[in-house]
Amino acid sequence: MNPIQEYFYRIEEPERSTLLFFRDKILASDQENITETFSFGLPFIKYKKKMLCYFYYSKKYGRHYISFYHGDKLDYPELIQDGRKKFKILLIDPEKDLPVEFILNLIEEIKRYIK
Repeated sequence: MNPIQEYFYRIEEPERSTLLFFRDKILASDQENITETFSFGLPFIKYKKKMLCYFYYSKKYGRHYISFYHGDKLDYPELIQDGRKKFKILLIDPEKDLPVEFILNLIEEIKRYIK
């Protein structure tokens, strides 16, 4: 098992399936330019080899989240900055409807800021 698989394997269900679903959707949204790496013990998704987003867990909120680079340039009430300079996070609740289109739209918007 590679480090990315191990990271997700350690997460309990239903969060694991939810995060893997989002991961697959993001990777499939632009197979030519979006890749993933494992850095700092976390799965990172990159666009043209530059940081796009990553998955992590918030002890403060007790939930997993997707953290978006250049999130500071996005203005959506669903995103939380919490003192981060360049990132905003989207908390994931596997018990609610999954915001797939919202996340894919965020990805497209963020791509415009990556040079």
